[in-house]
Order: sequence, then C-alpha cells, then structure tokens
Amino acid sequence: THQVASMVVFEDGLAKKPDYRHFNVRGPEGEGAPDDTAAMDEVLRRRLTRLVAGAAGDDAGGAEDADAQADPPAAGAEGVAAAEDLADAAGREAAGEPAKARRFAYRPDLILVDGGLAQVNAAQRVVEETGADVRIAGLAKRLEEVWVPGEEFPVILPRTSPALRLLQQLRDESHRFAIAFHRRKRSKAMTRSSLDAVAGLGPAKQKALLAAFGSVAKIKRATVEDLESVRGIGPSLARAIVEHFRSGASDPGARPVA
Repeated sequence: THQVASMVVFEDGLAKKPDYRHFNVRGPEGEGAPDDTAAMDEVLRRRLTRLVAGAAGDDAGGAEDADAQADPPAAGAEGVAAAEDLADAAGREAAGEPAKARRFAYRPDLILVDGGLAQVNAAQRVVEETGADVRIAGLAKRLEEVWVPGEEFPVILPRTSPALRLLQQLRDESHRFAIAFHRRKRSKAMTRSSLDAVAGLGPAKQKALLAAFGSVAKIKRATVEDLESVRGIGPSLARAIVEHFRSGASDPGARPVA
C-alpha cells in the first residue's frame, strides 16, 4: 500500500521546504502500520529519538533517519539555499573532508499532529518516553479544533484567527506533501511491475528503455526496430517486449492501490 508519512517545517510563519521530509512507514512486521495512530507513533518516535541523541552529542543518533527522504531542491530562494548547501558538501568531499550529515538534532518549538485528542495523547506519550523537550498540539478535522495534551476540551480559535490559518496551512501542506510522495511511489511501483513482467528485461535494460522513450506508455507503442535501437536490447528481446505488451499481459502488482 506504500504507506508513507510526511514532515513539513515552518519557520517564522513561512514554509522551510529544504527541511521537509518523507518517511516510509515500516510497521512491526515491515508491512506498514495497522492504523494512522500507530504510523504517527512510529515516525514521531524515530524523529524524536534522533533529536534527543543529537542533543546529547551522539553523532550517529543525531544523524538523519535513513528512511527520511527529501525532495530535490525546488526553484526559488529556498531551492537556491539547498543547492548551495549541496555544493559546499561536495567541495568538502573533494578536499578530503567528510560532508556534514543532515541532522535531526534541530529542536522544533512545536510539533503539530493531524488529529484530535487520541492522536495528541499518543504523540505526548512518545515525547515522554523519548525524553524530548518539545510541545505537542493537534488540529482535528471538520471542526478545526486545537487539542493539547492533558486538556479535556479543545481550544476553539475564531475562524478568522491568523493563528488558526497558520495551523491549517501547516496541516494542509503536510497532506499535500504526503499525497504527492505517495503518488510518486505508487507510479514508480506500477512502472517497475509492468516492465518486470517481461522475461529477460533486467533493471539496467529497463532504465535504458525509460531513458530512450521517456515512459512505459511509449515503450508499449514502440516497434521492434525502435526497441532494437536502444543499447542492450537485441532483436529477440525487442520482439519479446512487443509481444508481451501486445498480448495484453499485465502484472497484478501494476494495479493501482490506495
């Protein structure tokens, strides 16, 4: 199901996109978490464990989660800053100096979770169990109630409140970022499944075909002669590819999942 979570970062009321991260949710059996609260617990625990370790001076613990993925730098001021950071790292490596690892040791003032009292209490348990010094709040859907740990009733902010609009922006941006990542993962898996079903078509040849044609749809429409023009694709494999797609063969894993 490609279960994912997202982390967006705002600083001084503005999105700090180079610090956004995606997370692959593993779950207890490596097949994803059983529900949203368990997924949040896992990701938040990974994030805060590294925060605490980094604050204690543990370089390995403070280093970024291997499963946390950043988007490539986007255009604009934020993208430029990220590109400069990468260039600096490359320069240090060229000079024989280790590149500085991205870290999770930066302590946020507030972590906003998507949900109500149950999600906020679950997040607060993670904070207490990891020993992190960070505040938790939650924004519940529909009524847009703000929940904080230990309170029986939510905080109700006026609908026109700038504070509520900022929290909504955070929540909506996190949703957008997670959905975009999920779609990319699903699309990549569908592409891989479709090409994997062709006997003799390994990863290197799949990559060569995608580089030459740009998409699986164009590969499906290609002739034997078109396919043969790609390095590593011989006549017999080219015929096998054409026959595979023209026969309507498909792989069950290529079906969209939600």
